[in-house]
Amino acid sequence: MIAQDVISAKKLPVLGVGINPIRYRDVLQQFRSWVTERRLSQSPADATGHYMCIVSVHGIITAMTDPRCRNALNSADLATPDGMPVVWALRSFGESYSRRVYGPNLMLALCGQAARLGHRIFLYGGTEATLSRLKLSLARRFPSLVIAGAYAPPFRALSPEEDRQVIRTIRDADADIVFVGISTPKQDYWMLDHRAKLPGAIMVSVGAAFNFHAGEVRQAPSWMQDAGLEWLFRLMVEPKRLWKRYLLITPLFLPLWALQRIGILKYERAAEIGGHDEKQ
Repeated sequence: MIAQDVISAKKLPVLGVGINPIRYRDVLQQFRSWVTERRLSQSPADATGHYMCIVSVHGIITAMTDPRCRNALNSADLATPDGMPVVWALRSFGESYSRRVYGPNLMLALCGQAARLGHRIFLYGGTEATLSRLKLSLARRFPSLVIAGAYAPPFRALSPEEDRQVIRTIRDADADIVFVGISTPKQDYWMLDHRAKLPGAIMVSVGAAFNFHAGEVRQAPSWMQDAGLEWLFRLMVEPKRLWKRYLLITPLFLPLWALQRIGILKYERAAEIGGHDEKQ
């Protein structure tokens, strides 16, 4: 699969959320294409903004009952499977090409590509302390990486003036890629709301990647990730914050996936990338 196929590929519906069955290399190639498109644009204000959602089981279950979340995920230019259960669901629907696109790993891959090609990145999320540690960590891994700016939003909704200041800051930084590291689904709402406000910028939600790469939270071992057991590791590490997500919400995925697999739940094939909410 090459970049042209990525941008024209149909999303496959998983419980009503369109997921692109692609791999890391496809995402990297698509980002190169988007950055080139941005830099060749005669006017930055006329460049097309893009955003990518890395969709977990939690995001899919939330989207089933939250139209705003569903619209944010289905309006993304790319929506990739974060978590082996989502990959397994795609494969059960006949899509064998798909692989997991894990936010923390994708962030490092994109930063490596950005360092090689001179793409400028911006970090939106976390706390000031987290961003300081993250910038040091990325600088050690990728000495030539251009971190054009960073912003730690408060743990509340931004005022209109604060939001305008953030937009000015990102625009002034001339950022090609904006990593958004706030919780789901807030990060997806934010990207949808800011796609038109940040023309030419490429936004990607990476969730807890900021905390992982800043060294503040441990990641699950690879074998647990591959076995679909990352949820158990994260629950053990952060039980107070994550117990509701992993014990009450995500277990609903398996029976609902089974109902779609046998045809009791039916969803239209998702529209092309960039399309809006699908009808059930």
